[in-house]
Amino acid sequence: MTDALERPDGPAVEQETVVLDAKGLRALAHPVRVQLVGLLRKYGPSTATRLAERLGVNSGTASYHLRQLGAAGFVEEDTERGNARERWWRSVHRKTHLSDRQVVDQEPEAALAYLQSVAATYTLRTQQTLNGLQTLPDAWRGTFDMSDWALRLTPEEAVALRRELGEVIARYRRDTPEEAASAPEGAERVGVITHILPELDLPVTETESP
Repeated sequence: MTDALERPDGPAVEQETVVLDAKGLRALAHPVRVQLVGLLRKYGPSTATRLAERLGVNSGTASYHLRQLGAAGFVEEDTERGNARERWWRSVHRKTHLSDRQVVDQEPEAALAYLQSVAATYTLRTQQTLNGLQTLPDAWRGTFDMSDWALRLTPEEAVALRRELGEVIARYRRDTPEEAASAPEGAERVGVITHILPELDLPVTETESP
């Protein structure tokens, strides 16, 4: 998806990036909509019927959410592909940024729903890879990784870490139609998902002190 939660203090915000305002956040505060946007960005234009099959929902549900996304400016009808019987849709943007703390504070329920939908999508993508891991070619099986590290950082250090990770990822080839056309032989789509999860210690009471 979808849609990674990205910040403007990482790699430069690109022209094809949407920065969520309150209206956009409310529009994306639904798991089906997050997944629909993600599929259109990942695989290109499609129809409600085909998208519904990928998501395991009925085409009416997919059509409804696509229209809502269209009204909010996240997707648009692909008139070059569509016809009287079948509407094709495409994503308007390549990335989504949620960076305005004021927007999150104003719309806490929508922000939580959106982030939970993104997290669920990441979990689904991980599970799909795990399910197909044994059938991957040997060269690709050696690239799979799931790791976590426990760090003790200040808020400033955590922001710096996020920025540095973004700079490392930016050095590699993006999955865009333009980059794919010129990619070397053997290059495939690779998903890189990063989490920085603050786990704040509870205050120690006197009875808990050593």
